[in-house]
Amino acid sequence: MKLTVSDHAATWYKEELELNDGDHLRFYVRYGGCGLISGFSLGVKAAPPKNPLVHSLADNILFFIETDDAWYFEGKDLHISMESKMNEPVFHYN
Repeated sequence: MKLTVSDHAATWYKEELELNDGDHLRFYVRYGGCGLISGFSLGVKAAPPKNPLVHSLADNILFFIETDDAWYFEGKDLHISMESKMNEPVFHYN
């Protein structure tokens, strides 16, 4: 599995969540919403990594997914970019 975060998306997260250079942002599986598996979706929170499965450094922020959440991705990669019309992050799984 790979995780990539575009620079534009990284800057958006940095500004929206008031992150500083060197901070960490975790993508985790949460109950509810829609995503790859019905009834589950991705959440985000500022937290240091404990046992990261994958990580990506963009705009001086370390984005990561913990090993415990590997089941959700079913061997897919996650790329996060920005949707220009709504100016918000969009998740691409492939």
